[in-house]
Amino acid sequence: MDLRGRAFSSDYRLRVLLMLFHTTAGIMAEQEVENLSGLSTNPEKDIFVVRENGTTCLMAEFAAKFIVPYDVWASNYVDLITEQADISLTRGAEVKGRCGHNESELQVFWVDRAYALKMLFVKESHNASKGPEATWRLSKVQFVYDSLEKTHFKDAVSAGKHTANSHHLSALVTPAGKSYQCQAQQTISLASSDPQKTVTMILSAVHIQPFDIISDFVFSEEHKCPVDEREQLEETLPLILGLILGLVIVVTLAIYHIHHKMTANQVQIPRDQSQYKHMG
Repeated sequence: MDLRGRAFSSDYRLRVLLMLFHTTAGIMAEQEVENLSGLSTNPEKDIFVVRENGTTCLMAEFAAKFIVPYDVWASNYVDLITEQADISLTRGAEVKGRCGHNESELQVFWVDRAYALKMLFVKESHNASKGPEATWRLSKVQFVYDSLEKTHFKDAVSAGKHTANSHHLSALVTPAGKSYQCQAQQTISLASSDPQKTVTMILSAVHIQPFDIISDFVFSEEHKCPVDEREQLEETLPLILGLILGLVIVVTLAIYHIHHKMTANQVQIPRDQSQYKHMG
């Protein structure tokens, strides 16, 4: 019994040590993040990288702005009027993140943590006509803001921290193994804990990949959003039509030239019989 007790105690201690090791490793991996926004030529765009085990597991480039309604007292101090704060994600923000096989997360904090953005990504498989297909998407957005912060909020009523969450979100849907790219603006509505207030999140210049990054600091093949694809088609369509029109004109001129040359080489038979004596 004593040997069994010692063996059990040793095994228990080993399990506790392994749990502590995995917990510590997870914490260390979560802290392995980089803000590379200084490399961007767009002053409004931020670049965030999450790394685990020395390799890149999440990359995100985007510009974000939040339109936040809030109440202030009217001049009569009886009525309430609604003002609007425009809050942009600034460079030098603090960033945290974690990566998983089917779930990844990015957290960004700025202005002394008066503002915090959390984005949750999930990867999932579903059955299609061609067989099982895997995609990833942005499944949740949370924005925490402090209306006591004086840069963007002026004398807000019920000032303090509020949390705005997305509801049943399915955005940036992308085939697994690819990155999502979209230059056009995209809006996401967030329900605020401030009663009857909806925060609007505006994303632009987006390039994100939260899973399956093959090369360090390099995005995989891009999956463009429908708006960008349509704009690209609108830009290239006049060029294509111009090329087709030019080709039609060239072919028409070539046919006319060949026909004219063949007609000129034919022997003209005189219609006036008096001209026959001049022939031969």
